[in-house]
Amino acid sequence: MIASDSHRRHSIRARLTAGLFPALALAVTCLWNGSAAADFRLCNNTSSRVGIALGYKDAEGWTTEGWWNVSSRSCETLLRGTLVARFYYLYALDYDRGGEWSGQAFMCSRDKEFTIKGTENCLARGFDRTGFFEVDTGEQRAWTVQLTESNETPSQRLPGMPNAPGGPGGLPGMPGGSGLPPAPGSKQ
Repeated sequence: MIASDSHRRHSIRARLTAGLFPALALAVTCLWNGSAAADFRLCNNTSSRVGIALGYKDAEGWTTEGWWNVSSRSCETLLRGTLVARFYYLYALDYDRGGEWSGQAFMCSRDKEFTIKGTENCLARGFDRTGFFEVDTGEQRAWTVQLTESNETPSQRLPGMPNAPGGPGGLPGMPGGSGLPPAPGSKQ
């Protein structure tokens, strides 16, 4: 009987363990997906290293932040958590080949790491005035922007961008633009 009890306990333990591993794998997958499911991310699908500046409006007003250095063929989370706005604004520099992804939504930036509140009077406050391109997230909880090489994205003007001729003007945040950045180094 002792051998039978030992065999029975081993059999029960094996069945519990066999059922536990799939449940544990599912839980880890759900947790992993849940943590990445509500972020603003950027994937650099180019062969160059890029520098990223981000502008957005939250409950406290307009903020621009930079720089995130994103290696070639990699992704970076720029903001963690559920998105608080529909429109975000990006400016990117190609460190290796030169060029930029820019637009007509002018915000404050600087050469060194920064967090700047407000978009007005950039030059008078000692900052650079930089043209960011608009990203319309469609009010999604999470969003990933894909930067691509110039031969993969057609060079185009972003219609309806704030401060663009024929656009609505004023501060960024007006609906409009296609959300696609022009190719690096393109003239607008």
